[in-house]
Amino acid sequence: MEHITLLLAIVVVTALVFDFTNGFHDTANAMATTISTGALKPKTAVAMSAVLNLAGAFLSVEVAKTISKGLVNEEGIQPEVILAALVGAILWNLVTWLVGLPSSSSHALMGGLIGATVASIGVSGVNGEVVVTKVLIPAVAAPIVAGIASMLATKLTYGIGARTDEKDTAKGYRVGQIASAGLVSLAHGTNDAQKTMGIITLALVAGGALAPGSNPPVWVIVSAGLAIALGTYLGGWRIIRTMGKGLTDLQPQQGFAAQTSAATTILASSHLGFSLSTTHVVSGGVMGAGLGRKGGVVRWSTATRMFAAWGLTLPAAGLVGAGAEYVARQGDWGVYVVAAFLIASCVGIWLVSRRQVVDHNNVNDVDTDAEAAGVVTTAIAAVTPPPAGSVAAVADEDLKTTIPAPVPTDPAAPPAPAAV
Repeated sequence: MEHITLLLAIVVVTALVFDFTNGFHDTANAMATTISTGALKPKTAVAMSAVLNLAGAFLSVEVAKTISKGLVNEEGIQPEVILAALVGAILWNLVTWLVGLPSSSSHALMGGLIGATVASIGVSGVNGEVVVTKVLIPAVAAPIVAGIASMLATKLTYGIGARTDEKDTAKGYRVGQIASAGLVSLAHGTNDAQKTMGIITLALVAGGALAPGSNPPVWVIVSAGLAIALGTYLGGWRIIRTMGKGLTDLQPQQGFAAQTSAATTILASSHLGFSLSTTHVVSGGVMGAGLGRKGGVVRWSTATRMFAAWGLTLPAAGLVGAGAEYVARQGDWGVYVVAAFLIASCVGIWLVSRRQVVDHNNVNDVDTDAEAAGVVTTAIAAVTPPPAGSVAAVADEDLKTTIPAPVPTDPAAPPAPAAV
């Protein structure tokens, strides 16, 4: 094993902590729809996802190369910069997990790394072309591509099964959904586990333990795969709830279409070395599946909050990374202060999360009618007569039969006595 100093050891451990948070933060990407449709029990789903995440970590190192060699210039990067970047990424992961918002762990890591690098050596330390072509463009294009593919696949699925009983085909789609969820987990391992491999490799190069341009050592690959698998097994139940029930109500057909489209997009990007956000891809697939079913809906208030979190990820993690880098560069005491701040923040967020526990027992308990109706929906409902057989219609008919129509009376006749 390479010569590891105390500072490098702190950076490596912090990177593995990030990998762990990445695992439970992004479990929803693979298993939220499978859990929400009942295709798998929650604990079984996360266990399967953990095993496949671990397997996927060994399939490729292309994304790791993008992180370690392409995003920032290796020359001039110190281990303190990597530590600061990881602090920004971990804290953003935990804050968005606490509020149950699916956001990109990948972009949190990149934002922290860019912010810390700019604070350390300036803008020249960031490879702008790589950021645009392999980060920003995929961030915008991937959810759109996955969403359109998922919407078309959903329409095709319902079209093929139009003449069959939905209950009879649901079981088959649940089986297919399990297979597609496994494919997403495998794809997640090939993409997200490698980000930590790349950041550890970059730290080793910065600390002089590896030669510039080196690929991730075997021990880095193994440790990163184990960390993300363990995080996945614990399950990010808050985000699973949002992804599975908060965005739309999915049937097995839709879940199968969404996950298959997402897995295809993620695997293709991993092969090309694009450091893609699996959260963006799967979220796009889920929304596309919601729009692809006739009568399906997407809860746009939840989606809007999610989009806002996506837009804030890079700058928020970057600002925290820049601040942490400023403190860490002051010397050993600065590194210890940053590490203590990270530990205290993690403990604090965990304690806050205990006030309202979300786990495998209540992950599907969500009020799907919580989103308020829009102005147009309210106006249409106000002028539309209730359908026959509804409660409002029955009540209206009861009123018509129990209240007699007024009978004309003789103006000269004395008034009728008041009813008692």
